[in-house]
Amino acid sequence: MSDIYKEAGVDVHAGYEAVERMKKHINRTNRAEVLGGVGAFAGLFDLSAFRYDEPVLVSGTDGVGTKLKLAFELDRHDTVGIDLVAMCVNDVISQGADPLFFLDYIACGKNEPEKIEQIVKGIADGCVQSGAALIGGETAEMPGMYQTGEYDLAGFTVGIGNKPDLITGNTIEAGDVIIGMTSSGVHSNGFSLVRKIIADQHLSLTTHVDELGQTLGEALLEPTKIYVKAIQTLKTQVDIKGLSHITGGGFYENLPRAIPNGLGVAITKNSWPRLPIFEYLEKQTNQTFEDFLGVFNMGIGMAVMVAPHETTLVLDVLKDLGEEAYVIGEVTSSEGVTLVEG
Repeated sequence: MSDIYKEAGVDVHAGYEAVERMKKHINRTNRAEVLGGVGAFAGLFDLSAFRYDEPVLVSGTDGVGTKLKLAFELDRHDTVGIDLVAMCVNDVISQGADPLFFLDYIACGKNEPEKIEQIVKGIADGCVQSGAALIGGETAEMPGMYQTGEYDLAGFTVGIGNKPDLITGNTIEAGDVIIGMTSSGVHSNGFSLVRKIIADQHLSLTTHVDELGQTLGEALLEPTKIYVKAIQTLKTQVDIKGLSHITGGGFYENLPRAIPNGLGVAITKNSWPRLPIFEYLEKQTNQTFEDFLGVFNMGIGMAVMVAPHETTLVLDVLKDLGEEAYVIGEVTSSEGVTLVEG
């Protein structure tokens, strides 16, 4: 039967090999609450040890987008799994919930076990960074749907929080301070524009760029930063009123998502250091910093909203955790996102 299926383009033996290769990476993410092992029809996670008065499950799903095209071109597949996890768990922690487990979906034209292992290694790395257990997933070999060498990734995570402790933004008011936690680079949004810039300017991913200190491809494949453990520590010491994960749509779309209707934000220009990769991309276009704020994170991956008197404590806690953070603006009584001179 498997030979007939192989003639149709699906190699089940490659699938078995890929699963065997995954196991050591999956085991690194294990938590005590995980029941069973790899290979069951569903992933099991025991919630009986969680003692919340009002437990709420918080879920998130996302992908990596066209950043994968760069991974294909450079034949580097060990970091996009981190991106996949980051895009999901950063959303969940933004609501004040702690990620519990993660599932992945890998769709490919041809199952290449070594490549699949590298992808899953990255997913496991992201799970370790966020404390989520990798409890299941699917690798779908679909000849005719994807070109050989290409694949797509999707992920899903579930977190838990106590209802009174969730971060909803409901208590945010005008005058509250916005503190930005730095990003690691472009993260996993805006890559359709990045790829257009590369094509329009005939840039090479493998060329060393002095101002970046590495090749353009290396800078662009820098994995998305995971903020889970820093936020978990911060929320035990500070009353976090709101969190905004700066993803697709940049500042203009994501900051308003974290605040109540009727309020807005004022962002202070030049209040945080510009990452070299964004300065480099700006130079290749006729777009401005303000334009890019509507697409990219521009060096700020997570925004924390707190009362003014908490500002110094937030900065001190984050510094002790090895995080770079800056006061980048404040909440205003006028809706929308405005830029002010610093």
